[in-house]
Amino acid sequence: MPVLERSTYQPPSWWISGGHMQTVVATLFRRVVAPAYRRERIDTPDGDFLDCDWLFAASSSPSRKLAIISHGLESDSRRANVVGMARAFSLCGYDALAWNFRGCSGEPNRKPRAYHGGATDDLRAVIAHARSKRRYEEIYLVGFSLGGNLTLKCLGEAGGALPPEIKKAVVFSAPCDLRGSSERLSRFANRLYERRFLKSLKAKIELKAKLFPDVVSLAPYRQGKIKTLRDFDDVYTAPLHGFENADDYYAKCSAKRFLSQIRIPTLIVNAQNDVFLSPSCYPFDEAKASDYVFLETPRSGGHLGFVTETLPHGLYWSEMRALGFIESDGD
Repeated sequence: MPVLERSTYQPPSWWISGGHMQTVVATLFRRVVAPAYRRERIDTPDGDFLDCDWLFAASSSPSRKLAIISHGLESDSRRANVVGMARAFSLCGYDALAWNFRGCSGEPNRKPRAYHGGATDDLRAVIAHARSKRRYEEIYLVGFSLGGNLTLKCLGEAGGALPPEIKKAVVFSAPCDLRGSSERLSRFANRLYERRFLKSLKAKIELKAKLFPDVVSLAPYRQGKIKTLRDFDDVYTAPLHGFENADDYYAKCSAKRFLSQIRIPTLIVNAQNDVFLSPSCYPFDEAKASDYVFLETPRSGGHLGFVTETLPHGLYWSEMRALGFIESDGD
């Protein structure tokens, strides 16, 4: 599909026009009233579990439409962007299922493995569980950041064999090239973000080391080997999930190589001033060559920072954009 050169997103004021400011304000200062989630734990085929949080439509009759929402790196179903998206769909008559990646729901998972940007087996398990309820005629996928990469990869892997209920998908700030995004985060200007991620990931590795001392070692930390996200992926993410090293993980799990196989209308929204994304994370050529992939690159927005002040119900532009794409006949 043609790249969508025009976007309706505009920052609400001059002082919040930069990528860093938009990213920080949306991440740290947005407040969304916590919804009345109903948590459900489902078992995975390998003997682990996933915690899924449901928010049902604000209507008198059961909804036949469902949005499945995938969060980002070191996030969870209760982050403001996920809660805001789930609430937006609920207000419009959809059920929402915000699932937590392994180890992200507040309780450690049962296995040495955790989650990564290409763990589509878990997303497929969530989709299969939703379909097993035999209630939903339409299912839509929404992904944020790493969850966006995961969503795109899942769609591409399935190609034309997707379950028929899955109609469309929307992702925001998707690092379609994991290596490029990792390198971008290691730049000096982004070190505060990277350190925050590394601190959270270290806490999980410390817990893994206690639970699985024969599999997970803290020696690399004691030896000062974990200084960047690439280091973490090389030492922990890759070997725990069956990859040779970080480069092997990035090459096999980056969504960019799967975009040509997507067979449902899919919108990628990556802001031009996204501080986490490298130029390789903007798949212009892939979108132009596809009949299904739309790429929208608003000038502003930061990383998941589509700050808005004037929309009804406190909705963000990203939530309205997702609903608009899903409910439209075109783009």
